[in-house]
Amino acid sequence: MRKKVLSVFMCAAMAMTMLAGCGGNGSSAGNGDTGAVGEDGLTTEEITLKVWESSGETEEFIKQAGEAFTKLHPNITIEYENVEIGDANTQIALDGPGGVGADVFGTPSNTIGGLVAGGHILPLDNEDDVKGKVAASCESAVTYDGKIYGYPVSDETYALFYNKDLVKEVPKTWEEMEQFCKEFNSKGKYGVIWNVADAYYSPIFTGKNGNKLFGPEGTDASNTYMATEDAIAGMEYFQSFRNYLDVPAADLSDNAVCLAAFTEGNAAMYITGPWNVASCESAGMNFGVTTLPALPGDDTPAASFSGARTMQISAYTEHPAEAQAFAKFLISDEMQQLRFQLTGAIPSVDIDVDSEYIKGFQEQLQYAYPTPSIKEVDNFWDPMKSACSNIWDGADVATEMKNCDQAILAN
Repeated sequence: MRKKVLSVFMCAAMAMTMLAGCGGNGSSAGNGDTGAVGEDGLTTEEITLKVWESSGETEEFIKQAGEAFTKLHPNITIEYENVEIGDANTQIALDGPGGVGADVFGTPSNTIGGLVAGGHILPLDNEDDVKGKVAASCESAVTYDGKIYGYPVSDETYALFYNKDLVKEVPKTWEEMEQFCKEFNSKGKYGVIWNVADAYYSPIFTGKNGNKLFGPEGTDASNTYMATEDAIAGMEYFQSFRNYLDVPAADLSDNAVCLAAFTEGNAAMYITGPWNVASCESAGMNFGVTTLPALPGDDTPAASFSGARTMQISAYTEHPAEAQAFAKFLISDEMQQLRFQLTGAIPSVDIDVDSEYIKGFQEQLQYAYPTPSIKEVDNFWDPMKSACSNIWDGADVATEMKNCDQAILAN
């Protein structure tokens, strides 16, 4: 009987040992690799890292960067999969727990709060990978609740594009912009154009006198600061500019429409970001990029949102060390040069790039503030989009901004 009991225990122990040696795709990152590691702390086993990013130029960047990384680490293969940057934060919540998500994925920095709250991303093991390495605006953008999440691969804000053949002296204030429009506007032609219904551009006007979404630090979840006197006054001026861009908000809500107006010479100036530099160059335009005009009563360029396109480490990856190593590789000087050459994006690190346009964005970044990354920012976009659209089309400003404030806080 004793031998039989012992045999049962030995079988059970063997079974437990076998199970312990098996890992599933859905295992948590805390387990990491259990195989041999090299001097660099990375596994020596053959593994594949899945990377989500948008299609187009960013796809090509990830593929070329992946090939370069594999040359350094022949046992690690980088597999690109198309998940657009605006969808990755919700997709990881669906695919991550099932073990079919990415190990590394691109996302805007303002999604960090929601991703942390959902337990979907990991903080960096070594914050010195980012601290002091990237631009201050990028470092701030990826810092949440005292920890750094992700590797910022590009800096981002918007600024004023201007057609040098049509604009001889760029307006420094919105009053000067009004005067330019009075002289330039004619049927189907406008001095300036932008997507007026997009909440992304709202800080230009709600930022009057330094007003900021969710307060000075962007962390006050109890107050949006979108119904303050400054925000309302700024949006009243925004509404008044309909006199110089007399087009319904719905007809300006397509970025492609605004881009076409600028590249075809029907708009002398265009408020947009670095993602449209390549399109303007392809159109053969003679254009420049500079800071936004100052609002009435302000003596500095208008505010803008800034952010960082960020490669996040999935909390569901089985290879956290290797995932971080690849993401860190993307902010090396060499890869940042490659990314700029392929995408035209503003590098997140201090490197020299051959572009006359980057300086304009970098100057605007001095007056930008990071898009808040607290999870409540997810509730901002739709109510503010509605408010911007309605105000542009003539609705009462104070009522719209108060309704916007209440809608954000109610979610």
